[in-house]
Amino acid sequence: MQQTLNTTLLIIGGGPGGYVAAIRAGQLGISTILVEGQALGGTCLNIGCIPSKALIHVAEQFQQTRHHSQGSALGINVSAPTLDIGKSVEWKDGIVDRLTTGVAALLKKHKVQVIHGWARVVDGKTVDIEGADTRIQCEHLLLATGSKSVNLPMLPLGGPIISSTEALAPKALPKRLIVVGGGYIGLELGIAYRKLGAEVSVVEAQERILPAYDSELTQPVLESVKQLGIKLYLKHSVEGFDAGTNTLQVRDPNDDSLNLETDQVLVAVGRKPNTQGWNLEALNLDMNGSALRIDQRCQTSMRNVWAIGDLAGEPMLAHRAMAQGEMVAELIAGQHREFNPTAIAAVCFTDPELVVVGKTPDEAKAAGLDCIVSSFPFAANGRAMTLESKSGFVRVVARRDNHLIVGWQAVGVGVSELSTAFGQSLEMGARLEDIAGTIHAHPTLGEAVQEAALRALGHALHL
Repeated sequence: MQQTLNTTLLIIGGGPGGYVAAIRAGQLGISTILVEGQALGGTCLNIGCIPSKALIHVAEQFQQTRHHSQGSALGINVSAPTLDIGKSVEWKDGIVDRLTTGVAALLKKHKVQVIHGWARVVDGKTVDIEGADTRIQCEHLLLATGSKSVNLPMLPLGGPIISSTEALAPKALPKRLIVVGGGYIGLELGIAYRKLGAEVSVVEAQERILPAYDSELTQPVLESVKQLGIKLYLKHSVEGFDAGTNTLQVRDPNDDSLNLETDQVLVAVGRKPNTQGWNLEALNLDMNGSALRIDQRCQTSMRNVWAIGDLAGEPMLAHRAMAQGEMVAELIAGQHREFNPTAIAAVCFTDPELVVVGKTPDEAKAAGLDCIVSSFPFAANGRAMTLESKSGFVRVVARRDNHLIVGWQAVGVGVSELSTAFGQSLEMGARLEDIAGTIHAHPTLGEAVQEAALRALGHALHL
């Protein structure tokens, strides 16, 4: 016999958006049920952000050790290292396990009921859990089903053709890997695999790598990719894969066909909202392309049905989903909130790293703003030198009339950690003088932030 549960808030999806919404709702005393068909933490914790950063760290450590085995400028010499990829994956899985266990403990602490199973929507107030013989009635329904990898029809997954999920849990490393897609996912993993010893090629349909970012910002990444010995096939389209000869067929800009030999093909051409398989159609909600249409309070076109994160389209970022989830819980608790951040940082964990917060020079121009654009190179930063990482820069975009900062960008080793300072300065309405007049600790990479603002004002000190 089917059991029926009643709750104020039902959340479908236990990724960063869903579990944060559940924790906040629990803190606010809202009766909450969270339904998740796979592991808590979603793509981000299990097969995305966290495991990829772990693998990137392994790759960096291995490459550094190998570098020292060839005699480094630092005077460190070691014998040639070997890699036990099984052990590396075990270490990565340990981190994932600790984090997902932590999420489960936090949900329990805040009295959130977690049901493991696949949700099937009946209507805006009713959801069935397949396999659990359970029906849940709710006052508020929060959809947080995330996104999934885009597949290419000519490259069906299986055997040598893999997605990022398989790439993050290798049983053995391929001798040769071709990455299809030169965006952030493809490049993060392609660079990591190259550092782990694989021969890597990247096939990208656009005329440059990381086409979502401007060319000045991606130039240091391009130089690094070439230095690592990664082959680039730009403006090339994929036609198919011949399993018999293990070759990827691509077409070059002159419309000639090429056969690229490889052991594995990683398909990394982007992600799309996960709208299939849980009967979303029953709600007949307004769409925005392939994503759900939401307003500034994350409300869909149906009253008391909310949507957050990747399901609601770009930017598909875990930290956006988390902020939206927290807000929706507070709205249900009767608080007055709107989701209107000044900027959401986008970080690309390539080598070197890349950060974009707010408007780029081109976006400022397109918005009709007259702006000062100023950069400060890490080649003139003492801390960057001591980290053996002189490539890259920090760039600030500020209005010419009142010096209000509208954007920050940076490329360099470890710049992901500067994203917080960038975001805060935009949210707090900082002007160039505010950043230039703040004493920045020496020696740090953050000094380049102050110097970029000083340079915009016409008096950089170390340039």
